[in-house]
Amino acid sequence: MPISPVEFASLLCSRLCHDLLSPIGALNNGLELLGDESDPAMRKRCLDLLNESARVSANKLKFFRLAFGAGSAFGERVDVREARNAIEGLLGDNKRLTLHWAVEEQMLSKAAVKVLLNLALIAGDTLVRGGTVTIGAEETADTTEIVLQAAGDRVILDPELRATLVNGMAEGADGSITVTPRAAAAFLIHSIVDEAGGSVMVGDPVEGSLLFGAALPNR
Repeated sequence: MPISPVEFASLLCSRLCHDLLSPIGALNNGLELLGDESDPAMRKRCLDLLNESARVSANKLKFFRLAFGAGSAFGERVDVREARNAIEGLLGDNKRLTLHWAVEEQMLSKAAVKVLLNLALIAGDTLVRGGTVTIGAEETADTTEIVLQAAGDRVILDPELRATLVNGMAEGADGSITVTPRAAAAFLIHSIVDEAGGSVMVGDPVEGSLLFGAALPNR
């Protein structure tokens, strides 16, 4: 059964709230500690916690604004430096991850940037023990091709995310067809690519490496 726009908006909001809960909760805890603490050394530690939590929150918001939002501040073409900064801000908070940027294009369509960002989000999540995310994109007269590689000691892609990326929906344990908040990014990728008449590819983990790809016709 097709998911309604309202349901999909709810999924994106749930994912956003889930990802922001930890750093904003840390901000709240830091403020409470700061109010009760008089020792200068401990107050400094509280301030460091507040600064770090505020930075992480801002990075996540910048990423999700471009990855999930309408992008009203941009035209139909987006400077790829915006995408790179957003991804570096998000993945850079995980010290176990390394980002390799292999995109030579200066501008990409807004749809392609959203697909690239959300694939990067999923690729980073598959590296449960850390590793490297390599991102590439190439635009021709007819097609924009996006390829990402997640490489590390342990690469795991949840079956629900794989099914949603390729098919738009996943089958639950009870046989129902559904999309959960954790698969919101995968559903967004599938929806954008499907609407454009393109395709999404997800490989199988091979020697600690997993490939993601998407092709979007240029109209």
